[in-house]
Amino acid sequence: MYRYTRLGLLATVIIATGLTALAARASKDNDAQYIPLAKATLVQAVAAAEQQVKGRAVRAELEKAREGWVYDVEVIQGDKVFDVKVDAEKASVISAEQDRTDRDTDHDEQD
Repeated sequence: MYRYTRLGLLATVIIATGLTALAARASKDNDAQYIPLAKATLVQAVAAAEQQVKGRAVRAELEKAREGWVYDVEVIQGDKVFDVKVDAEKASVISAEQDRTDRDTDHDEQD
């Protein structure tokens, strides 16, 4: 009986350690922790991207890039999709490129 109690206790410790490590890794992957690194707000970044491309933003996220922290904003203009990178410190557009791989294939198939 004592042996089974020790094995149960050992299993509990192993599981608890694993869950703690998993929770620590999950908190490292949480994008919200990087928001304080951006001086410009998401609203400012989206406005800059929409003005640059003359379209409507449909997605935006903060990410680490070669240039530092940037907002990656996806903007739709008519039937075109643009990927716009906005400096997270100044809310200025770094680049805007048409995304030719992000096409609405469902729409094409229905026609």
